[in-house]
Amino acid sequence: MPRRLARTRFPTLLAVLALSLTAGAAVAGKIWYPVEVDVWEPPFNASRQRTQRQYTPLHNAKRRWNLCVSIPHLKDAYWLAVNYGLIAEARRLDVGLSLYVAGGYEHLDVQREQIEDCIARDVDGLIISAISQDGLEDLIGTAAERGVPVIDLINGMSSSRISARVAVDFWDVGFQAGSFLRGLHPNSKRPVRVAWFPGPDGAAWVAAGDAGFKDALAGSSLEIIVTRKGDTGRSVQGRLVEAVLDEHAGELDYIVGTTVTAEAAVDLLRKRGLSQKVKVLSYYYSPGVHRGIKRGTILAAPTDQQALQARIAVDVMVRILEKRDYLEHVAPRAVLIDGSNLRGWDSSTTLPPRGFRPIFSVNN
Repeated sequence: MPRRLARTRFPTLLAVLALSLTAGAAVAGKIWYPVEVDVWEPPFNASRQRTQRQYTPLHNAKRRWNLCVSIPHLKDAYWLAVNYGLIAEARRLDVGLSLYVAGGYEHLDVQREQIEDCIARDVDGLIISAISQDGLEDLIGTAAERGVPVIDLINGMSSSRISARVAVDFWDVGFQAGSFLRGLHPNSKRPVRVAWFPGPDGAAWVAAGDAGFKDALAGSSLEIIVTRKGDTGRSVQGRLVEAVLDEHAGELDYIVGTTVTAEAAVDLLRKRGLSQKVKVLSYYYSPGVHRGIKRGTILAAPTDQQALQARIAVDVMVRILEKRDYLEHVAPRAVLIDGSNLRGWDSSTTLPPRGFRPIFSVNN
């Protein structure tokens, strides 16, 4: 695809946003390593065979590589933390990076065009958080044939031609959320009814999170009485929660779902006077969920430490390009956060600094 077309349709995607002195200091950040990670052995195994190690990144890159990154959207703060981690690590290692944002999980065609543009620009490496598990297979093949390594970041891709994967298994975060909920009702004599909002249909992370959550609830008194899938934009999740409350408010005990689901549910339950009756749990983490746990409006949430995942992905890509040793399948360990451990937890692994705004490029 011609470069001109991509920039005509998406004029702001590669814009460089000027940073204030405060934001610049925030992006510089503190030393984030070493960190505990899971390493899949063998890489990409589906049975979650892993060992635990400490991860320490490179001190700097040997040359100024040109990286291209594609993520689904910036409609919720989960991906803002990914944006922060990518930019911070590119600056620390002194490599160039351009970020493309597709605009939502319904825009696979846009993500495809943006990745085509990256390949046409002869970038050194591609980091992709895929909208669809198998919707980019041909493009990954094209990149591989041109000698461009591809890292699967966070969302999961089925392609056998990726060079590495940096992705917490969302089965883990789904399972942690379900186990936390199960622990609240160890000896319940009555069914505990749950509305479940795992995210957009067709995304690998959603399928994994859904499986983990259901596995955790198996054989318990907790019952999923309704499941609703949809894009993680606020308007979509808000409509889904409203529809479920219209139909099931009288029988619900919990709403569990994406960070956007949880934030929307808190507001909608308050407006309907149901905050004491229906409790809210998120199965991954965001600033809004963080505030909700602080205020007691959200019970808990696991974090897949997405800012760390983004940082590790940039480091792994530089290692690949410089033919240094690297881990083919690695991710930080998922951690469940609730009111009991919130204060002692390092939130910089997961949340962007206060005041951080999207940044789409580190100049070459």
